[in-house]
Amino acid sequence: MPIIQITLLEGRDQETIETCIRNVARTIQELLGAPLTSIRVIVNEVPKNRFAVGDTLKSEISE
Repeated sequence: MPIIQITLLEGRDQETIETCIRNVARTIQELLGAPLTSIRVIVNEVPKNRFAVGDTLKSEISE
């Protein structure tokens, strides 16, 4: 049973995340030959003030 965990900074819309989950599951099915019903995809959304590159919080970086 493949288990895929994706960690993203929060802020993406629900439709985008759902599309990502479906595409990842289908890709794993195709590449590994795993039954779609056995594939688990977990998306963890992290607030920008809880994610850092080095000692710089993503919330401190203006994009």
